[in-house]
Amino acid sequence: MEHHGAALRSITGEDPTVVPDRAADLDAILVFAEKLTLRPWDMRESDLVPLREAGLDDRAILEVVEIVAYFNLINRMAAGLGVSLEPERGRIAD
Repeated sequence: MEHHGAALRSITGEDPTVVPDRAADLDAILVFAEKLTLRPWDMRESDLVPLREAGLDDRAILEVVEIVAYFNLINRMAAGLGVSLEPERGRIAD
């Protein structure tokens, strides 16, 4: 969504379409975030194990959950109000 890219650019001064090299825990976080986004009813305590193995403590895990939940909320609100995507991102669905 347009507001995400603009916000990231204003905070980091970087192009949000370029993903810098990240820590090894990014894969675990992305798998967790995808499941929480697409199948929240299937989340189990066992889903936290890869995050802990990647070095996240309870506070960091809480922050991941808060960020994922927030972006899901904002994206659904924006989609429901017809807010357009950034031009380079295309359409969500027709």
